[in-house]
Amino acid sequence: MARALWKGAISFGLVHIPVELISASLDHELDLSMLDRRDFAPIGYKRYNKQTGKEVEWDDIIKGYEYKTDEYVVLSEEDLKQANVKATQTIDILTFVDAAEVPLTFYEHPYYLLPAKGGEKVYALLRETLRKANKVGIASVVMRTKQHLCALVCVKDAIVLNTLRYADELRPTDDLDLPGSTLKAAGISDKELKMALSLVDGMSEAWDPEQYHDSYREDVLALVKKKIKAKQTKTITPPAPEPEEDRGSNVIDLVALLQQSLGRKAPAAARKSAAGISGKRAAHTVAKPAARKPAASRRKAA
Repeated sequence: MARALWKGAISFGLVHIPVELISASLDHELDLSMLDRRDFAPIGYKRYNKQTGKEVEWDDIIKGYEYKTDEYVVLSEEDLKQANVKATQTIDILTFVDAAEVPLTFYEHPYYLLPAKGGEKVYALLRETLRKANKVGIASVVMRTKQHLCALVCVKDAIVLNTLRYADELRPTDDLDLPGSTLKAAGISDKELKMALSLVDGMSEAWDPEQYHDSYREDVLALVKKKIKAKQTKTITPPAPEPEEDRGSNVIDLVALLQQSLGRKAPAAARKSAAGISGKRAAHTVAKPAARKPAASRRKAA
């Protein structure tokens, strides 16, 4: 089992649930080393004393807050804990809200909450309460010297703590150049919207996360093997030339694109419905689609 990153308790009302926190995510990012392009030797970094220039061992490193230039207040782990003992040991539920009310842009990083010894029953009670009420608990917790806003969410048999961004950590959309918020302002016709809805309906399927994977990582590893086999491990591939800009018309025939998309992706019922919208018979306007491949095969082909 993964090592607990934090130990404490969930608190709401007079209820106290001892829990442990472990990360819910696994990092599969490619581990690329930095090399000196002149001799391909790996680049290393040292922790060094900026006054003496000498390397510093981990055991000799402590934390400090710079209150003015080159002047620090030393803060030990105990100092950081004593600043607010309750905040560092408690996930304090502040309120409960409907799950759909929290925009996805606020969610940051998921963690699993596990019941500590003696807390199993109360943990299960909170989990089932969140499930039945379709609510998430909005709470605060201190981890790694920062107080986080977080959401407690019921996911299958677990309570997931998902850290949330504060409102002032999200860029407002007011100054972004976005299309108008109404169909008329965005220049979208009813026909285009109905055909797009038909396309979405035809491409809809049950959520199955197991069928998705990082195909780009596999492609890079395949390229690595190819370069090793070709004895090109020290060959630096130059940048490809930039494609020429298409200076043609920017006018897009959305109806034609949607009709072509429906012909490839949507089931027969959706295609007939879309064809009816355009005022023509489906048999004359939409080509018969090829047999639908499983989702995994479609992605591989793409």
